[in-house]
Amino acid sequence: MRPLSYAPPAPQSRASPGPGLGHRSPPCALSFPDALRAAAAAAAVSLSLLTGDAVGAVAAAAAQPAEVCRDGVAAVVEEVRAEAVTNEQLVEEAWEVVNESFLPDAGSRPWSPEMWMQRKQDVLQGTIKSRARAHDIIQKMLASLGDPYTRFLSPSEFSKMSKYDMTGIGLNLREIPDDNGSFKLMVLGLLLDGPAYSAGVRQGDELLSVNGIDVRGKSAFDASSMLQGPKETFVTIKVKHGDCGPVESMKVQRQMVARSPVFYRLEKRENDDSSVGYIHIKEFNAVAKKDLVSALKRLQNSGASYFVLDLRDNLGGLVQAGIETAKLFLNKGDTVIYTAGRDRQVQNTIVAESGPMIATPLMLLVNNRTASASEIVASALHDNCKAVLVGERTFGKGLIQSVFELHDGSGIVVTVGKYVTPNHKDINGNGIEPDYSRLPDFNEARDYLSRCQIKELS
Repeated sequence: MRPLSYAPPAPQSRASPGPGLGHRSPPCALSFPDALRAAAAAAAVSLSLLTGDAVGAVAAAAAQPAEVCRDGVAAVVEEVRAEAVTNEQLVEEAWEVVNESFLPDAGSRPWSPEMWMQRKQDVLQGTIKSRARAHDIIQKMLASLGDPYTRFLSPSEFSKMSKYDMTGIGLNLREIPDDNGSFKLMVLGLLLDGPAYSAGVRQGDELLSVNGIDVRGKSAFDASSMLQGPKETFVTIKVKHGDCGPVESMKVQRQMVARSPVFYRLEKRENDDSSVGYIHIKEFNAVAKKDLVSALKRLQNSGASYFVLDLRDNLGGLVQAGIETAKLFLNKGDTVIYTAGRDRQVQNTIVAESGPMIATPLMLLVNNRTASASEIVASALHDNCKAVLVGERTFGKGLIQSVFELHDGSGIVVTVGKYVTPNHKDINGNGIEPDYSRLPDFNEARDYLSRCQIKELS
């Protein structure tokens, strides 16, 4: 199974931060380096789990009916599930995930491969007599790392985390490698009696198109955003049932939709005739980018001279939504964010693929509750001289977590990497320092950005 990584928003206080999402690949399904690559990818999906308001409804695992054709991925998963795993093997499996992927400087205690090997020898000295005892050993083993983000998930907790709906039609998409070196979008989470299930979509189906647009090669995030729409409207999807099953087109009625996190208004300046486009983004969910584009267009058409983007109290959400938001303001080729980790596969540079939607000056409001995906947006716009930061130092949540599934259906959240700003500053624990504590004059902000751009060119 291909991992699905996420970096959730920061917690309410600095004392208790939060986790991230992915899957440990069963044998023959996906090599470990590929798992790390997916874990650190910028297309990583993040969930707002800490605030108790997850993006999309938690989907119950659907009972799988008789399939037209056995899918290769489903077959591998079933085969792995059928394998008996001993308690000792389960503990060793969790140990191995940490050994291969854990970011050493993520914890408050020293870590080295030698120290971790000693830990393995200590916990596997005797027989582990029950599965509950194995889970307890894994919990304590992870706690010894001193990383509040690395933790154990019971089978029920893992099921809730891995099967959620951000599409609005009751399914969860995963990117699965194909034989051509690319990937395909598979249905690997389905809401029982949800719209997609009722229309005939089944676990293991491949999504081919949305409203006539081919989605092969698109990310799960992009495809999920395409499926979103107003409640009770219809979306036409084409799916392939299994590896050798038929291709079927079906109309699905949307029943669930992410709430718009974007609020905006046009404000007149007191001393002149110019107008300010004020936009507040409460969180980054599946519709954040789409609704922001709409807000920018409306404000531009209404005569906005410049914009104020408010990310105060935005704890994060979907990392990819934050990345896509930042790209709206950047020049083609500008760096959005770097990802760093132990393995070279984790190291990545995410850049903007096209030019900015607007070229007018931008002021970006931040405070000590601006975190995670919001900090990615703030650092990208600030370091590329696209926005002046105003307010307080941001929270400082810049770690990447993946959730790896273990063979008994439980899982472990592991910190595998971190985000580094375009100016090569570590976000985690440091936050981002604003340029001004109070909103500057428009001309002052424009001059500041001009000086910044000249400095970048020199």
